[in-house]
Amino acid sequence: MQIERVLVVDDELLMREFLGETLTRAGCEVVLASDGEEAKRLLGEGRSFDLVLTDIRMNGMSGLDVLACVKEISPQTLVVLLTAHATMDTAIEAMRGGAFDYLTKPISPNQLEILLVKACEYRSLIEENRFYRQAASRPEDGFEDLVGRSDAMKEVFRLVDRVAGSSATVLITGESGTGKELIARAIHQRSDRTHKPFIRVNCAALPETLLESELFGHERGAFTGAVERRVGRFELAHTGTLLLDEISETSLALQSKLLRILQEREFERVGGAKTVKVDVRVLCTSNRDLPQAVKEGKFREDLFYRLNVVPIQLPPLRDRNGDIVLLAEYFLRRYAERHHRPLPTLSAEARDALITHRWPGNVRELENTIERAVLLHDGGSLSVTDLGLGSAGMTLPAVTREADAPAAASNVPATLAAEDVNRMTNLADVERVVILRVMQKTNGNRTQAARLLGISVRTLYTKLREYETLQDRKAHPEEVSA
Repeated sequence: MQIERVLVVDDELLMREFLGETLTRAGCEVVLASDGEEAKRLLGEGRSFDLVLTDIRMNGMSGLDVLACVKEISPQTLVVLLTAHATMDTAIEAMRGGAFDYLTKPISPNQLEILLVKACEYRSLIEENRFYRQAASRPEDGFEDLVGRSDAMKEVFRLVDRVAGSSATVLITGESGTGKELIARAIHQRSDRTHKPFIRVNCAALPETLLESELFGHERGAFTGAVERRVGRFELAHTGTLLLDEISETSLALQSKLLRILQEREFERVGGAKTVKVDVRVLCTSNRDLPQAVKEGKFREDLFYRLNVVPIQLPPLRDRNGDIVLLAEYFLRRYAERHHRPLPTLSAEARDALITHRWPGNVRELENTIERAVLLHDGGSLSVTDLGLGSAGMTLPAVTREADAPAAASNVPATLAAEDVNRMTNLADVERVVILRVMQKTNGNRTQAARLLGISVRTLYTKLREYETLQDRKAHPEEVSA
């Protein structure tokens, strides 16, 4: 992370010009102010600075007054005080006022170079800390350890070990809930970047305008509400790994910008003109068929080939029969310990039900099922009923009459005719039944339904549009044939 813009405040012309020339040679954009009042005016105009160097003793506003002004207008800006008469009292007063550091005149170019390095490291730590605080405030999702001994997962583990040591881009695909983020973390942890940042952004969770700012950062005043410069995820991940989760949900316009940064390793912040260069390993996930999205014109072909350097396909849980009970027992131990509950065991019938269940939500659904059972059970052996799977190992939503559909969801094909259920012959039909039933239960609240289903709101919206189109074709077959 660079110190790009510096404001120098000093009433001595020679000192002001010396500082400006030295900082310019170091690659900074420098603005000079001859006194505190001019500095206050520049700050009040909305000019954004990474660093302010100000003399303490000046006519009119002192350097301490400038410090107070900077902290009021732009708290994230670092301030360094310059003095020809350094005392312990001066240092204490400066630090109490929020100064980053102070330098004693005369100042050498070497001192300024060291100062810039310290300031860069400090700003990087602050931005990373802010990101990790936000991440820690979000609920944990996924499971923490790689669990599996099926042939399909052994092949995945082999690929992870093979590609981890490289800097190649990896595209991880699979249905929702199969553990794509977990595999991405495993790749990072096994790489030579393991002690560097691992930054994740969910491309499906943000609208396009916010997603661009989240990825690339923005300058102060770039748009309404941009009250300060913000560093994006690509900069936060510098020297580390960036995970673009559900990259298939990005727009074509944003995809062109992603293609550029993957090729050139450089970009500009939103509202900025300065090119920022980064060293980032990019990992991507998608639960969609990207080659099909390319054919439909929804995903750039050149970006797909740039991402698909090393593809890793995660199998759905229904194809991992040998891992289902293993995972269930793992989650039993985890949640019994986490919630301070007795450790239950699985009855033979419960094991059979787990294996025969189709698990449309994959490992995430299994994890939620086990956690619920642990919370509601008092110990001993878990039955099929305790797991909530039903005696046949598969619970389908009840068929509801059209009159029972909630008014809030009247614009959604939320009711199912009996013949629709009788015609269910594949997983897509089952998925449709489950999604529409959950929409009924949440009275058409898509955010709540997406959370219960374990998918993004954007994915849910896409599914509902598909079902709406299908229903229109059934209602007007003559238009389809025409």
